[in-house]
Amino acid sequence: MFNVLGDVNWIAVPAAFIAVLLAGLWFAFLFSKSYNISLGREPSAKPVSSPLFIAGPPLASLVITLTSAFLMAVLKIDSLANALVFGLAVGVGYLVANTVTIAINPNFPSPLKYSLISGGYNVIASVLVSTILVAI
Repeated sequence: MFNVLGDVNWIAVPAAFIAVLLAGLWFAFLFSKSYNISLGREPSAKPVSSPLFIAGPPLASLVITLTSAFLMAVLKIDSLANALVFGLAVGVGYLVANTVTIAINPNFPSPLKYSLISGGYNVIASVLVSTILVAI
């Protein structure tokens, strides 16, 4: 069952990964002020640039993309409709639920706002990845 690495669409994986990186513009342009507020920062605050800040999110996104590709191969998801359901299930069932769990913490001044912004990105990214993995 788990011997499916040959079934993974390795051509689509980089395309899906790049799409998720581009979706990261979600934070940079659409919700930067709201995101800062949800973290208790000034609306115009700029993130502190560090190697972890620069490399961490792309590496985590690559792991999520590879995991989705693997699971889709295991589940034999090869239609757009099933890819959308898979993307929504992973996005809402795992990524949003985990984001909410992390945000319900005394260190997050606006956990629901943070969850909506980050969770929204996670759902869009998950659906994007799953649809690209079957479309290419």
